Amino acid sequence: MPETDYAIRPARFEELPALREIERAAGQLFAEIGLDNVASASPLPLDFLEAQQSAGLVWVLTDVDDQPVGFAAASELDGALYLEEIDVHPAHGRRGLGRRLIETLCVWAEEQGYPAITLSTFRDVPWNAPFYSRIGFRIIEDGEMGTGLQALLDHSTQVWFPLSRVCMRRDLQNEARQGD
Repeated sequence: MPETDYAIRPARFEELPALREIERAAGQLFAEIGLDNVASASPLPLDFLEAQQSAGLVWVLTDVDDQPVGFAAASELDGALYLEEIDVHPAHGRRGLGRRLIETLCVWAEEQGYPAITLSTFRDVPWNAPFYSRIGFRIIEDGEMGTGLQALLDHSTQVWFPLSRVCMRRDLQNEARQGD
């Protein structure tokens, strides 16, 4: 299916259980590189998705039949928009759709006045930190992290030890304009 056959829109309440299934399917990619513990991790809790959807912070990527095949969920953390989760079902992967989801979030976040989008990810997994670096994110050094992001990194490092975790940030255009 061509990239143009997909759309991105806010998630609907009744779609939230399907998003957890998309997350599970996308997680299986980690098993292919020997990270079975990541592949078998639980998806985002439904009550969390419900709260974020209610706040307007969950978007879906839909196919031509308006069925979700990917999603992004966010929250606010340390004054930035924090990307909690982003997944595209593997059957629809490798088409630039994850990038489209992120670009949609960037536009939305900028319109809302957020200075940046942040996330935490695996340093050495090809579709994690290296991918985010290619689309404008940079690794945040320890000294420049807010307390919320630092606590999140500390916790995720404990959960995923010995895998290397990093936090990343993509500054948005409105931050540059504020400095003018």
